[in-house]
Amino acid sequence: MIGAAAISSELDARPTPEELVARARAMLPALRERAARCEVDHKVPDETMAELKAGGLFKVVQPARYGGYEMNPNVLFDIQMTLAEACMSTAWVYGLLAVHQFQLGLFDPRCQEEVWSRDPDALISSTYQPVGKVTRVEGGFRLSGHWGFSSGSQHCDWIFLGSAAPPREPGGQPEMMTFLLPRPDYKVIEGTWDVFGLQGTGSLDIVVEDAFIPEYRTHTLVEGFEIVHQEGLKLNTGPLFRMPWGQQFSRSVSSACIGALQGALDAYLEIAKARVSTNTGKATKSDPQAQAYAARVQSEIIEMKASLHRNFDEMMAWLETGQEIPTTDRLRYRYEASTVSRRCSSLVDGLLPLLGGRAIYNSSPVLRYWRDILASRAHVANNPDP
Repeated sequence: MIGAAAISSELDARPTPEELVARARAMLPALRERAARCEVDHKVPDETMAELKAGGLFKVVQPARYGGYEMNPNVLFDIQMTLAEACMSTAWVYGLLAVHQFQLGLFDPRCQEEVWSRDPDALISSTYQPVGKVTRVEGGFRLSGHWGFSSGSQHCDWIFLGSAAPPREPGGQPEMMTFLLPRPDYKVIEGTWDVFGLQGTGSLDIVVEDAFIPEYRTHTLVEGFEIVHQEGLKLNTGPLFRMPWGQQFSRSVSSACIGALQGALDAYLEIAKARVSTNTGKATKSDPQAQAYAARVQSEIIEMKASLHRNFDEMMAWLETGQEIPTTDRLRYRYEASTVSRRCSSLVDGLLPLLGGRAIYNSSPVLRYWRDILASRAHVANNPDP
């Protein structure tokens, strides 16, 4: 464990938000070059993961006590949106694994020590589907089950698994919980990710066969919502760790869409510079309809980013003054996050007709963005209706 003096020194030496975003932007040429391989291999390339780690990009919301930066989550999402301009699969995996560093900071101090004392750069994947079989036993739980959708799991030595535990008392309600397991206690099932978009996320199936999880390696849904009962607050006392967990998680599966939409718009504009319709003989760059739609897309990207930044700045302002975030505001933040994927899906869809028949060829640079953004709508957190 890192002492107080070391924490102060680490904070003084940490990179600025601007430096972190610049490191992400410097990766974009390599990410574009690797995007096809990422998609075909159903896995973010190992060298990309190494570069993300080397740049300190996973440390944005990690506790300072364990070498993290404890920054405003806006920094994490700015990095994620930047990466998505080149490869949304990479950005999706980055966002989830980075935000898990925050969630671990909410767990019992023994749990944090167990993970980060072994490896301060340890990464945790997840799948919160409540599909496991849970039995309460002395000192903890026994867990078995088969989960889907664990993005980036090939790169991680730990996993968060969601399940409903039996009531603590007869007649009580089941308790929604997150369980933390080390790699020896679960299996990552290769070949289970055959999808039309976000192929590179490698969101594979996970199997657990009667694993024991000690009580301290758990976190309840109620703790994530109410904040005050979280064991991690005994260790991580900064205002960041009083932020509701769901606020960050919901943005980790929607914000990549904004960056991918920017990438799609940039690719569209590059094509439009030289495209001349074979039917009308008109240049796309001179088409008022094409110009107006590009302006609309760019305007909505700016608006969605502004909304994201405003919401987290407001939350941090509440927390830094020792106040709770009003529930009505939390509902609004959560709702706005849930609409992003659908908005981006509609906007990227509107770009394709403006590029004519060539837009449907697999060689079109816009298509990968289109597929990935549409695929993101399948995530439960990206459905605003509930």
